[in-house]
Amino acid sequence: MKNLSKIFITFFKIGSFTFGGGYAMLPIIKKELVDNLNWITEEDILNYYAIGQSTPGIIAVNTATMTGYSLKGIKGALAATLGFISPSLIIITFIAAFFKKFQQLAVLQNAFAAIQIAVVALIIDIVIKMWQKSDKSHLSMLIFLAAFFSLSFLNISPVFVILSSAFLGIIIQYWSGNLKSEFKTYQKGDKDK
Repeated sequence: MKNLSKIFITFFKIGSFTFGGGYAMLPIIKKELVDNLNWITEEDILNYYAIGQSTPGIIAVNTATMTGYSLKGIKGALAATLGFISPSLIIITFIAAFFKKFQQLAVLQNAFAAIQIAVVALIIDIVIKMWQKSDKSHLSMLIFLAAFFSLSFLNISPVFVILSSAFLGIIIQYWSGNLKSEFKTYQKGDKDK
């Protein structure tokens, strides 16, 4: 049952493990929403990741907002977003109150070092899973290589690379006819809410 309180509680639980930023959260979001609750499909979550990367803001919050919207419209988006950011606000407020006193403790420094290692593992895991599910056509690979080369060797702004890739993706989908069918599916889903 996808009521607003369940959406809020689910995203509050996910948001409670915010160490490592947005990319570290993606495997947790996928496991909870796709594998455990079956609220959305794996294809949906990959689309939300992609959109979340190319829109302003934190990718995990963007993904939570889009997921909430797909479940219960605007109210679902608000419930998911508030649920997701609430633990961070609580934790940051608590840490800010006591951080000066405890920042020199070796135990705390070791804990943060261990968390960094776990975050790297989570990011590698989601990159591998996203790669396995991604489009590997020649054109997509060409765009990927151009983006990688532009970022790594030409020092081009990531903003320009993301916007250019999004623009190319829209053009390619339009020419192939997929954009029109996706828009019709989206409109039909909106009417069902």
